[in-house]
Amino acid sequence: MSVIVTDTGFHGEDWNAPIVALADLADHKGAVDLAHTDDPTVLKDLLDELHLIRVAFPAFNDGRAFTIARRLRMMGYTGRLRANGPVIADQYTMARRVGFDEVEIPAELALRQPAEQWAFRADWRAHDYQAKLRA
Repeated sequence: MSVIVTDTGFHGEDWNAPIVALADLADHKGAVDLAHTDDPTVLKDLLDELHLIRVAFPAFNDGRAFTIARRLRMMGYTGRLRANGPVIADQYTMARRVGFDEVEIPAELALRQPAEQWAFRADWRAHDYQAKLRA
């Protein structure tokens, strides 16, 4: 079981259609899983058809999924973008800034890092150190 983290806290899964692997893209029902090593440009012609793209984080210290999220947003993807894996609460702000809408974490991680730790970072726009330096 997993927990979906958004700016409003912890939630259960609300996506009801299958999420297919990139290898099964032809059979998608609006959702696809990307590995942290996949090239997001293969989705370029399908971005309007996809309503959810879930990008895998195999470990909290592997940030390649951040780059994939940013590239998808720069390609014009406007649908739901979900990080999936052991992302830690300290990374939530960065995840939101690069374009993720939500994070799917294992239930065990949610027990170790409760909703309050994630909520502390939910105002991700206010904690932009670069804006503070420009002021």
